[in-house]
Amino acid sequence: MTGRLMLLDTASLYFRAYFGVPDSVKAPDGTPVNAVRGLLDFIDRLVKDHRPQQLVACMDADWRPQWRVDLIPTYKAHRVAEEHEGAPDEEEVPDTLSPQVPVIEAVLDAVGIARVGVEGYEADDVIGTFTARADGPVDIVTGDRDLYQLVDDKREIRVLYPLKGVGTLQLTDEAVLREKYGVDGRGYADLALLRGDPSDGLPGVPGIGEKTAAKLLAEFGDLAGIMAAVEDPRAKLTPSQRKRLTEARPYVAVAPTVVKVADDVPLPDVDTTLPRTPRDPAGLEGLAAHWGLGGSLQRLLTTLGE
Repeated sequence: MTGRLMLLDTASLYFRAYFGVPDSVKAPDGTPVNAVRGLLDFIDRLVKDHRPQQLVACMDADWRPQWRVDLIPTYKAHRVAEEHEGAPDEEEVPDTLSPQVPVIEAVLDAVGIARVGVEGYEADDVIGTFTARADGPVDIVTGDRDLYQLVDDKREIRVLYPLKGVGTLQLTDEAVLREKYGVDGRGYADLALLRGDPSDGLPGVPGIGEKTAAKLLAEFGDLAGIMAAVEDPRAKLTPSQRKRLTEARPYVAVAPTVVKVADDVPLPDVDTTLPRTPRDPAGLEGLAAHWGLGGSLQRLLTTLGE
């Protein structure tokens, strides 16, 4: 991969599109396509503004991998709509969004934008692996702060975090992380692990909030340093911090594997080059007519062709 690589946390973006574009945006048959058209508009704006040479739409082939659940059973448990034995659990998704996901996938494929999901892994892990393999700068587009852990100024890896649509993005580098959280990219995973994350069902260490976690990391360097300090009577820990961290040892032992993004996913061999013309013009024309993709698709195709 050469040039700037842009990695899309696709589900994060189409969720935002779904809630940001009115559901009155419909196909000729009356089916809502607000997430489809909204995502196409997002990609058009991202390509226009940031001019990546490579682009990958990263997918959740498994939004709640069993290997993470085995370690922390509460992981995303509150978002399970239906459990399936021997297969990924079904995530609770708005009724009118679920039917749009296959349309999104078909349109991306017809346009020729690389789309990658790997069985047993989340999109975050796919993003982490592409990032680890990249030779050049990487822009990760996501509304999920978990991916802040990948920010690395030396390697020119940053997170573009949407504040309002994708027209207003927080360009998250290490300076932004230090200002907001008191840590760099590598420290963010430890911070998240300690404070917990209710949206992902991560309990954290009771009594250790974000500010306390940042102070402990500044004092002791990383999670391993903090846990070593628990065993050192001379370390500057309050009695309550020492007690809470001691009691949280079982959680702290397994949480890093759950919280840290995988960087060794077996990625398929795909062409990540940003397409200039559609891969399947006839198929795309049929999709555009059936789903009424109109200006959203045309704008993207024009931008890709420039």
